[in-house]
Amino acid sequence: MKRKRATMYKTVLTGGLLLGLLSLPWLVLAMPETILEVGKFSAAQPGGPFPDGWKPLIFEKIKEHTQYALVENGEAVVVKAVSNQSSSGLTREITIDPKEYPIIQWRWKVENILKNGDVSSKDGDDYPARIYITFEYDSSSVGFFEKVKFELIKFAYGQYPPIGAINYIWESKSPVGTVVPNPYTDRVQMIVTQSGGEKLNQWVTEEHNVFEDYKKAFGEEPPNISGVAIMTDTDNTQESAVAYFGDIVFKKAPTQ
Repeated sequence: MKRKRATMYKTVLTGGLLLGLLSLPWLVLAMPETILEVGKFSAAQPGGPFPDGWKPLIFEKIKEHTQYALVENGEAVVVKAVSNQSSSGLTREITIDPKEYPIIQWRWKVENILKNGDVSSKDGDDYPARIYITFEYDSSSVGFFEKVKFELIKFAYGQYPPIGAINYIWESKSPVGTVVPNPYTDRVQMIVTQSGGEKLNQWVTEEHNVFEDYKKAFGEEPPNISGVAIMTDTDNTQESAVAYFGDIVFKKAPTQ
């Protein structure tokens, strides 16, 4: 029964995250800049509030929540996430054109990997660290029955859910570069950017082309990005994890 409840909660989590990222006020970026500072945690104060636009994402049916706090680590202020058989996230709603700003860059550090983490399994769908990127609903890219489904969701919640999402994850054992659907929905594609414990307790800088990764994962060009989230979750594996997230920026592609 406990496993069934965990499976149900993860289903709610997946849908809740997609909908939750749409619950914050829109911020349309119009200024032509080289870098968009989406999560400038380094400018905040340890123990203080998160930067503007960043808010907790709590799942009502999951009682235990991951704890997020601003701390000083490695001479910079970062987000520390502590998860004990728990799940929740931090989200920011933001509109970004991935053609104009295709490159995402961030840095992160984890203290441990999950023994039972498994990107291919619902029971193993937990990660010490993940960056979650959602994309706007585009009616032209779905069939009739999916349009009906999206309209029903809009009717129920007052807005469309994202058309899909990419998760950049620190996985337990799958090879770096693995791209697979989330075990709960193929609307979420999982991309393994770090794997295993070789780089534990080390700051790792990541840089990825979201535009190209979306095309690889979904077979088509992406619509606008609608939100970014950070997350550390251990509710399915019933384990614990500690992770740190540094600044998150989007950049224009280098000129040839």
